[in-house]
Amino acid sequence: MATYLIGYDLNRLGQDYPELIDAIEQIGDTQWHCLDSTWIVKSELDSKGIRDLLKPHIDSNDELLVVKLTGQGAWAGFGKECSEWLTNNL
Repeated sequence: MATYLIGYDLNRLGQDYPELIDAIEQIGDTQWHCLDSTWIVKSELDSKGIRDLLKPHIDSNDELLVVKLTGQGAWAGFGKECSEWLTNNL
């Protein structure tokens, strides 16, 4: 199972896509969501599969990024729960 970063910008003012959030939460059993428009998920899907699953839930003027993570990372300013998830899952 690989770990992926998902980032998105919803460009229409006031956008809130509950279907997009639901779809992200269904990608894998483990998710990290400690930044507004950024998720980290563990999934059996590859990056293109994740993109293809999420793309129907965004508008044509929105941006979506899915990147496979290498296991290295550095962070600051997160609470204990968010930091521990990163330590244990990257």
